[in-house]
Amino acid sequence: MPAKLKLAEWAPDFGGREIHPTAGVVAVGARKPLVAFNVNLDTDNVEVAKEIAKVVRASSGGFRGIKALGLLPVPGGRAQVSMNVVDYEAAPLYRAVEVIRMEAARWGARVMGTELVGLTPAKALIDSAAYYLQLEGFEGRRQVLEYHLIGSGGGKHE
Repeated sequence: MPAKLKLAEWAPDFGGREIHPTAGVVAVGARKPLVAFNVNLDTDNVEVAKEIAKVVRASSGGFRGIKALGLLPVPGGRAQVSMNVVDYEAAPLYRAVEVIRMEAARWGARVMGTELVGLTPAKALIDSAAYYLQLEGFEGRRQVLEYHLIGSGGGKHE
């Protein structure tokens, strides 16, 4: 660690580069919440899902903040575009769904449904609801009942 602290890329965000004699050093990483999100297609052709995944994932020139794979979760079942959305604000779920919908149509397929795996920030869902419902002047923090019940209402649509 002493050698790493001398490197520019290891410069601490806070404090100096010295190691505390009794407490040592602590490294903490932080990121936005990951949204595990799948889009199910009406085809069993996994190649279609793989081609669509290439279009939406960041590493292929798609959405910044999306990692995607095309897969067949159950042998003989329906193909799926499985995504880890690592920045749901840069790549809103509704945008990913709409691009997948358009790409699927190019391959003669349709989106049959979507699924969340695990937890997701409320904002990711509220943004999608606002888009699909075309809510005018929508302020999620003010207008969603649950925000008020947990005591965080009043702010602008976070």
